[in-house]
Amino acid sequence: MPFLGIKHLAAEHLNSAVELDRLCFGGLWTIEGYRRELDSPNSDLLGLWTWETEGSESAHNQAGTHHPPLLQIRGRTHHPPPLQVPPILIGIGCLWVILEEAHITILAIDPRFQGQGLGQALLWTLLKSAHRRQLERATLEVRASNLVALSLYHKFGFKEAGRRKRYYADTGEDAAILWRSDIEKPEFQQYLANQKVKICDRLQQKNWQGSIDSFEL
Repeated sequence: MPFLGIKHLAAEHLNSAVELDRLCFGGLWTIEGYRRELDSPNSDLLGLWTWETEGSESAHNQAGTHHPPLLQIRGRTHHPPPLQVPPILIGIGCLWVILEEAHITILAIDPRFQGQGLGQALLWTLLKSAHRRQLERATLEVRASNLVALSLYHKFGFKEAGRRKRYYADTGEDAAILWRSDIEKPEFQQYLANQKVKICDRLQQKNWQGSIDSFEL
């Protein structure tokens, strides 16, 4: 049964991050670019991992593996067995703090795991971090043709504020500029709580063990 965990990336995760970047974006950032994010106090670079706890031969041949934080469903912490396969990085998310704004620069899920609510979980965690930092707004650019991504951001209250013409050099495509305001306000914390319930339900429907209650930030 697969488990999920989200935490900040560390130096030992950068090779996996670059591999996932290549898979999702064709090589948007180099390993040096990811390392700069780790070194910046104005950046949150998060990874989403999965690992198996049952039904794997190799799980019985490895011990002492360090895993992302355990997750909880409805307040019950799930404790995987001590012998497990190493976790696999299947998602990355990053935001920059620019004055009072959270600029979301990366949000990616391994294509093999898309359509299961994992992008929502990662975006939720980024917005939770922005709220904790008392930032006032969140913004990002996304390809105008990326209807799946646009739908995800619209679910979280982002509105289109304009276009950057021919922003993407590979295709000459426009970027839609999206904004989400009032994320520093107390009401936004309740909004996050409501979204968490929906995301937890989606993850359970897709047979993931865990929710977003105890992601490490």
